Amino acid sequence: MALWLEDYSALKVLFSRWRDEGVVALRPFLLADPARVAACASCIRVLKVNTRTLELFEANDVDHLVANLHRVFRDDMLHTHINELVQLWDGHHGFFSTTVNYSLGGKRIDVQLKGAMLPGHEGIWDRVLVSTEDVTARETARRQAEQAEQYARGLFENSPVSLWVEDFSSVKALLDDVRARGISDFRTFTDVHPEFIERCMSEIRVLDVNRHTIELFGAAGKAELFSNLDAIFRDEMVRPFREQLIDLWDGKLFQQREVVNYALNGDAMHLHLQFSVLPGHERDWSLVQVALTDITARKKAEAYLEYLGKHDVLTRLYNRSFYADELNRLERKGPFPVTVIIIDLNNLKPVNDQLGHAAGDALLRRAGEVLAEAVEAPNCAARIGGDEFALLLPATGREQGLAMLENIEKLVTINNQFYSSTRLSFAMGLATSEPGERLEMVVKRADLDMYAAKRRQAGGPAREVFPPHGDQPA
Repeated sequence: MALWLEDYSALKVLFSRWRDEGVVALRPFLLADPARVAACASCIRVLKVNTRTLELFEANDVDHLVANLHRVFRDDMLHTHINELVQLWDGHHGFFSTTVNYSLGGKRIDVQLKGAMLPGHEGIWDRVLVSTEDVTARETARRQAEQAEQYARGLFENSPVSLWVEDFSSVKALLDDVRARGISDFRTFTDVHPEFIERCMSEIRVLDVNRHTIELFGAAGKAELFSNLDAIFRDEMVRPFREQLIDLWDGKLFQQREVVNYALNGDAMHLHLQFSVLPGHERDWSLVQVALTDITARKKAEAYLEYLGKHDVLTRLYNRSFYADELNRLERKGPFPVTVIIIDLNNLKPVNDQLGHAAGDALLRRAGEVLAEAVEAPNCAARIGGDEFALLLPATGREQGLAMLENIEKLVTINNQFYSSTRLSFAMGLATSEPGERLEMVVKRADLDMYAAKRRQAGGPAREVFPPHGDQPA
C-alpha cells in the first residue's frame, strides 16, 4: 500500500489563526473561496513516501514526486480535500475519504485515503501517516454500474410504452397454497371459486411505473395513479387476468394478450399486454415487468371496418351481405316462425331526377332512421338494394308482423312532420314462414305482397313489374 509521512503543523497554525479571526464553520468558509482550500494544501509538507507510492504515482524518487505534487493533487481532489480538512477542524486525529489522484504520467487513480496522527504528535500535527489505497478497479466498476443503472432508468422512463414493475410474490404464494391442497385443474377451481381471482388481483403490489404510464392513464403523478388502481383494473380486466393466472399456474412466465383498462377519467382503453417475470426472480415472482401498448385507435379502426362490412354507410342499417348471412343463419337455427317484411322506398328516382342525388340520399337516410327506430334486436333491418329494404323478424308470427307494419306507418307519419320538403313513403309486403318452408320462399312471398301494395298505392299497375328475387311478373 502506498504510504506517506507528512507534516501538518503549518495547517494547524493556519486553523488557529482562522479560529482567532472568528471562523466557526470551516466548510462554508472554504466553499466561499477556493483559494483557501489551496492555501491549506500548500501547508502540508511531505516528509517520506514508500516504494509503492513511487510506483503508483510513476515517480523516479521522492524529490521528483514532491516537485510535481500539483500534478498529483488536482481537479476532483480539491473538493474532497475539504472533507478531510473539516474532519481535522472538528477535532478528529485522522481523516478518511475516497478521492482522485493522478500519476505523473497523467493516469487517473481512484484512491481510498486514510490519515492518522502518530501517537505523541497530536498536539502539533507534525507527523501524520497517510495511506492511499488504489481502488480504481472498484470505483470504475461502481461508475459503470451507475451508468448502466442510469441507462436502464432512462430506457424505462422514456419508453414509448407503459411500463409497470410489480411484485407477484403474494400471488405465487396463493397459487402454491392451492396446489398444496391437491388442486390440479386450476381452470375448474377458478370456475367454482371466482372470488379467488379478485383475491389475487388485490395481492399485486405495484413497485414503479414510467412517465408514459402516468400520461396514458391521465394521472397527475405516481401517487394519484397508485391510489386509484381499482378504477384502472376493473370490469373486463377480470377475464384476461384469470387467463393470466392459468398461464402462470402452467409455468408460462412470459405472456401476451389484449386487455381493457380504464383511464382515470373513465375512458376505456384497449391495450396489448406483455407480462414477464424478470430473470433471477423465477422462484418467487418478486419482480415482474408489465408492458402496455395502447391499441385503442387500432381497435376502433377494426370495429369501424367490421361495421362497414356489415352496414350500409348511408342509412346505417345492415347491408345486403349481412342480410344474406342472417337469412342463412335463421334458415339453419331459427327460431321460427320467421316473418319477413320487404319494403320499397317510393319515388326515389323522381326525387333524384328532379331534386338531385343529395335530396335522394337525404330521403334514404330518413328511411334508415324510421326503420332503425322500429326494429330492435334480435330483429334486423337491412338495405338490400338501391331503394329496397328488408326486415327479418325471428320468432315472430303474422299478427306481430302486421303490428310492425302499423308501427312503421306511424313513424313515417311522424317523420314527414319534421321534413316538409320531400314526402317519405313506403310500399311494404309481409310473409310469415310456414312449418318446413324455406325462407327463400318466404322472401319471395313478401316480395309479391310488397309489389301488390305498390300497385294498390298507384291505383293499378302502370307497367310490368319484375321482382328482384326471380319471381314471375306480378
